[in-house]
Amino acid sequence: MAGDSKKLQPVIIKRVRKGGHAAHGGAWKIAYADFVTAMMAFFLLMWLLGSTSEGDKKGIADYFSSPLKVALLNSGSGSGDSSSVVHGGGADLSRTSGQVKKGDIDAKRSTINLQALKDDVKRAEASRLQSLQEKMKDVIASNPRLAALSSQIRLDMTADGLRIQIVDEQSRAMFDSGSAVVKPYMRDLLHEIAQVLAEVPNKLTLEGHTDASAFSAGERGYSNWELSSDRANASRRELLAGGLPESRVLRVQGLASSTLYENADPLSPVNRRISIIVMNREAEDRLLRGAPQAAEAASEPVSTSGPAAR
Repeated sequence: MAGDSKKLQPVIIKRVRKGGHAAHGGAWKIAYADFVTAMMAFFLLMWLLGSTSEGDKKGIADYFSSPLKVALLNSGSGSGDSSSVVHGGGADLSRTSGQVKKGDIDAKRSTINLQALKDDVKRAEASRLQSLQEKMKDVIASNPRLAALSSQIRLDMTADGLRIQIVDEQSRAMFDSGSAVVKPYMRDLLHEIAQVLAEVPNKLTLEGHTDASAFSAGERGYSNWELSSDRANASRRELLAGGLPESRVLRVQGLASSTLYENADPLSPVNRRISIIVMNREAEDRLLRGAPQAAEAASEPVSTSGPAAR
């Protein structure tokens, strides 16, 4: 029985594993990648240093030593070569061969004299307004109805541009006394003027003037100020009816008798007039900026008593 019990005991086999190599992981791969990257960066740096001119090297050194100064002045030894196509340095696209130090080639420089350019523009504009004046004279002379009114049309050049003045005559008034209703011949004249002015791009100023005769109602009622403004606006409407674009009229104002044509005779019929000023660029800019317009002639308002204003 004893022998049988020994035979039934399980056989236990112990297996001992011998120690092997520890797991290395991927640390060596990261280290090797860093090494390769550093080598590539090193060779790239050596290549850049070998292909960069001395001027560019000095410019880079200037930038890193004082970047704010280089940025403000846009200059430096090579970094801000003013002859370079690319401002602040860089490859000059106009230089097509070899490694050229910036500054070795004299770039063509072109300078613009702004004052001379403005003078040229003024001369060209004055010439255009002079041509407009001559054309206006030809239109009036070629039209028999307008030719009869030539004595009432005054053309002259002022600091603000071409001034066209239509004045009253003793026997031929543009408006009835104290009225802003345009006379038929005045309407025809304004229509002809509008067709000529429509051909130039200049802006216009319309001014209404009266003589010094005061309304019997006094200064607090309807006065020469209202009358001159109404007459200027009535003339504006006739110019638009004659084909002048509305956008061309920049200002309409009534000046009453503040600016007389004949200072020696405040009651003269020629003081009753409509002024159309074809403005030059300088006058237009001054008006749009809100600066006071330079007066061609100034006088104190004259007020006299009378039955009605003209």
